[in-house]
Amino acid sequence: MEVHQLRYFCAVARHGTFTRASKAEHIAQPSLSQQILKLEAELGARLFDRLPRSAKLTVFGKAFLPKAERILRDLEEARTELRDMSGNQTGEVVVGIIPTIAAYLLPRLLNNFTVRHPPVTIKIIEDITPALLQRLQEGTIDIAVVALPVAGSELAIVELFEEKFYAALPKRHRLASRASISLAELNREPFLLLKEGHCFRDSLIAACQKLRMSPSIVFESGQFASILAMVSAGMGVSAVPAMAVQPQPGCKFIPISGKHSTRTVGIVTSRHHYQSNTQRLLMKHMRDACAERGRAI
Repeated sequence: MEVHQLRYFCAVARHGTFTRASKAEHIAQPSLSQQILKLEAELGARLFDRLPRSAKLTVFGKAFLPKAERILRDLEEARTELRDMSGNQTGEVVVGIIPTIAAYLLPRLLNNFTVRHPPVTIKIIEDITPALLQRLQEGTIDIAVVALPVAGSELAIVELFEEKFYAALPKRHRLASRASISLAELNREPFLLLKEGHCFRDSLIAACQKLRMSPSIVFESGQFASILAMVSAGMGVSAVPAMAVQPQPGCKFIPISGKHSTRTVGIVTSRHHYQSNTQRLLMKHMRDACAERGRAI
């Protein structure tokens, strides 16, 4: 059994086809297929059902996948530890981040980091919180930037900052001239929200429930840009985190008052995975960038 065979097996399981896996691994598909066949022969079990347009894990493949991933993760962590022992601040850090933060905060968080630390490669994966926490557990990302709280005794959490919620209203809305409004004042308004799975939606729904109100949802999207365009068109109201408050024709942003009208953003890591020098370096850079952001507000 060879390490590259395990890597190819995990790639096919992740991508769902031999074609996509071979492209991701930069190897010809016949060569990748041959290595998988050799692995299956050595294990004495078929790992995939080869379908016309996909490759599905068999019951043996599903049982073998977490073990193969653990072997690859342990090998990578061993390499990282040895590299750290030599004092080299090199390598790759894979950062997972939620969509409601990525577009607004990443440029600030990563500003000048690669210039100051050129040997370090930063890879970004954008996904919703449950998927990022699963990736942390699997070891396919090193750190996750998400909205807190998140549950799990195996997780280590570092708070970065707290930010307010803002109501997004059409400019001609009856409350558009207010300096601030409460979330309760938006009760019975047609609401435009992010789709289920986005943690900002969960935070907003939770805040509404604490006020014993249930927003009347008339539109859902995976992007703030689509929601704000609909607000500008007068289709309803919404709420966004402070970092998403940007000039939008036809839209007015007003701070939401009250103790439930904020969210906390933080870094989450796994207690079970080795944290490299480069990961610690990047996390310090993020904390410093957020502290500077707080002073600038």
